[in-house]
Amino acid sequence: MKPHHFFPLLPLAVLAQENTPLPASCSTFPTTGTYPKNPLLPDPFLLADGTRLTTREQWACKRAEIRSQMQSLELGIKPPKPTVSATLSGNTISITCSEGGKSISFSASIRAPSGSATKPYPAVIGLGGGSISVPAGVALISYNNQDLAADNPHGVGKFYTLYGNTHTAGGLMAWAWGVSRVIDALEILGAEKTGIDIKRLGVTGCSRNGKGALIAGAFDDRILLTIPQEGGSGGPGCWRIVNEMKKNGTKVEDSTQIVRGDGWFTPSFIKTADDVSVLPFDHHMLMALVAPRALVVIENSGIDYLGPPSTYGCTVAAKEVFKALGVADNVAISQNSHGNSHCQLPSAQSPDVKAFFDRFFFDQTTATTGFVKTDGKWTFELKRWAGWTLPVLP
Repeated sequence: MKPHHFFPLLPLAVLAQENTPLPASCSTFPTTGTYPKNPLLPDPFLLADGTRLTTREQWACKRAEIRSQMQSLELGIKPPKPTVSATLSGNTISITCSEGGKSISFSASIRAPSGSATKPYPAVIGLGGGSISVPAGVALISYNNQDLAADNPHGVGKFYTLYGNTHTAGGLMAWAWGVSRVIDALEILGAEKTGIDIKRLGVTGCSRNGKGALIAGAFDDRILLTIPQEGGSGGPGCWRIVNEMKKNGTKVEDSTQIVRGDGWFTPSFIKTADDVSVLPFDHHMLMALVAPRALVVIENSGIDYLGPPSTYGCTVAAKEVFKALGVADNVAISQNSHGNSHCQLPSAQSPDVKAFFDRFFFDQTTATTGFVKTDGKWTFELKRWAGWTLPVLP
């Protein structure tokens, strides 16, 4: 397989870690305190100390700052890798995680590609199995994320058996932690046993699992391709844009509703969910955490509840970070209206998903990525929502 050439910041060998080591130039990041209200989308190129990014290397510092702030204020803390062991029986991976004298076990299943695909295969980890079309030559690894954390209430599931039911991690972060442990298991077992190429891994999920897939991709640098499907608010949708939609009469899921109905976020998020303008981030910065790796957002423009204008605008804003890093084609959004058929990928979007597989798993550089597509009747004015401009980062 040819080497990948779309990581301009760091060598691929360094990116093959859950958390890429930071440059020595990065300072300590504030995780607590209050921030001035900002009704616009916060500047992804401005550090908390007021320093504006001037080089691509500094993005690693801003990225770490965003991760720290999001864990503290919205998602909860993602614990570091515990002691992990794994076995393979047939197509089932059994994973045991131990920490502080406690242990949990859960499993994932591998569906190898049909036909004449050559090992080791690239693979997509599907939260809840996923619902996108996995192309020929790509394996699917299914993982029951609900086994680790229930939707509601907070603190129920094997993750909390290991770390305690008062752990700050919401369900979405617990699910992302589980994805990382599946990757650990693949590394432990090796490609000869699993048939999986751990340098070509993706993650996907739909609806709540789409939110979880995005967070998994944002918080594990070993994931090459992230495909959230119909994740809506709390995933690729920006809270601030959702709030404006709701003020204008659209029935859309917002932060106030989510924190009172589901255990997806850290319990303390309820303190700011009613006024997200105090957050120093929004979800354009969550998506930017994936950069410079690949991200394609798949949305149903026909379901108002998902907030499709928000996911559209949020992705457009996130794309500015990818542009600044010289990888504008590594992020895209595809919106297609298919009524209330939630989590059913229509044929019109299959080529968009396949293009990302072709380019980033199979090095087909002629595949068209980087698109911004919607059949919706809305527009998004970045200048109105940003209040910041795209810097040149040498």
